[in-house]
Amino acid sequence: MTRRSQDLTPPPWRVALPRLALRCAIVIGAAVLLVSLYDLAMTLSDQLPAADRIAMRIGLTCGVLLLYAILISVPFVPGIEIGLSLLVMRGADIAPAVYLATVLGMLFAYLLGRYLPITVLHRLFLDLHMKSACRMIADIAPLSPKGRLALLRDRLPAWAATWLVDYRYLALALLVNLPGNALIGGGGGLSLLAGLSRVFSALPVVLTLCLAVAPVPLAVWLFGNGFLS
Repeated sequence: MTRRSQDLTPPPWRVALPRLALRCAIVIGAAVLLVSLYDLAMTLSDQLPAADRIAMRIGLTCGVLLLYAILISVPFVPGIEIGLSLLVMRGADIAPAVYLATVLGMLFAYLLGRYLPITVLHRLFLDLHMKSACRMIADIAPLSPKGRLALLRDRLPAWAATWLVDYRYLALALLVNLPGNALIGGGGGLSLLAGLSRVFSALPVVLTLCLAVAPVPLAVWLFGNGFLS
């Protein structure tokens, strides 16, 4: 058996499923822990004097936003839903901070993907038994960004190539705003994938994410969160 065929042999499900389950459990556990700690801390802060209560709640909110930025960078986390929950709870006051945390979290995922070896994505697809995706990764790994774009254009159907190659930044903006996108990786997973692909340049990604994330936080900041209820 050649090295290439070995690389395209997925692990048995008895090995892959526990690994995938562990990843999901870590993500879900982190989200539950974040919400639980925030609720507990806000309850405890009610027992403080008014001046101390305000300072503590500001600190707690900053801490939660930092954790949110980290959490949203993790693939398959429902970032849109978490961000909307924060906007519903805190309204216009927190909208700029939620916007900034969301953009920073996705940019962190993009940069992480850009500097991670592409074998990380290859292993994930192997665990999912997605052999065709693994073959494509094996083919594009040694290519330059231009070569990767040309190969993707040749391999994909014409309609998909138009969106995912020629209009890839617009496609990224639409996908990160797609409700339920956690099923395809979430904002963090999509940003990580964009970085791993090496066909998304840094500055256009920054501009794309800044514009794509803006509409809902901006609307809440200007008009309040009533339309989210």
